[in-house]
Amino acid sequence: MADRELTTLLSHLQRTPPPPYPQTTALLSRAKLLLLQLNALTPSPSTPAPLLALARSTYEQGALASIRAKNPDAFTRYVAQLRPFYELSSGVEAGEEESGERNKVTGLYLLLLLTQGLYGEFHSELEALSATRGQQLGEVEGDRYLGYPIRLERWLMEGSYDRVWKAMKKGEVPCEEFGVFSEILTSQIRSEIASSSERAYPSLPLASTKSLLFLESEGAVVEFARSRGWTVKDGQIYFPSAQETGEEEQEKEMSQMVIENTLGYARQLETIV
Repeated sequence: MADRELTTLLSHLQRTPPPPYPQTTALLSRAKLLLLQLNALTPSPSTPAPLLALARSTYEQGALASIRAKNPDAFTRYVAQLRPFYELSSGVEAGEEESGERNKVTGLYLLLLLTQGLYGEFHSELEALSATRGQQLGEVEGDRYLGYPIRLERWLMEGSYDRVWKAMKKGEVPCEEFGVFSEILTSQIRSEIASSSERAYPSLPLASTKSLLFLESEGAVVEFARSRGWTVKDGQIYFPSAQETGEEEQEKEMSQMVIENTLGYARQLETIV
């Protein structure tokens, strides 16, 4: 029977550790063919609930495999395929939904939007999420997977980069798939901190800049500095001259606060290490 074979395929896809990506894609291709045979490739109210669950789980495993393979386009396609399944099952399979991967996939999608700088889409997704579930944002944030991108977005908007650094540490991410985005966020935060540094100070010591940007060596700092058009001389980083105006004073003070908070966190880490 096709449904039994589909159940077997899912057990292979869900094992820990997951199978290699080429094997995963082969399993997913076979699973989709079985769903087509079962007329469950897309959901409908007449589709039996157990079959809906199998189809949904297939797409969820495809979404997670795409993230592990760092394939955001494939992940986005799986998310689009999952939406009608989630809409149809809302309020019907509440118990099963808790044991599925819905919150994990949704949290990863929010994180993807965040790393792509799509803040409008990020907040629209949050609003739709709250409306669909009849929950306040605080309740949604309490979830292990959904709360992670919500907190990161808030801290990024506040300029609390020290909190973001800490949250991206290996032991702090909700699961392996969320850690895939750490490298992307690290690059974005470095760029934001660099911009804040340029606004806040005329120069900084090379050693402080290394800690500030969480780079591995002073050589890496020099390379980064050159990419930004900074000058390196006698152990000091000199930033391009900023125009001094009264309107920029408040922005400068905010930038200094961001830099001081981040430097303080970096020094605490160095002390611990």
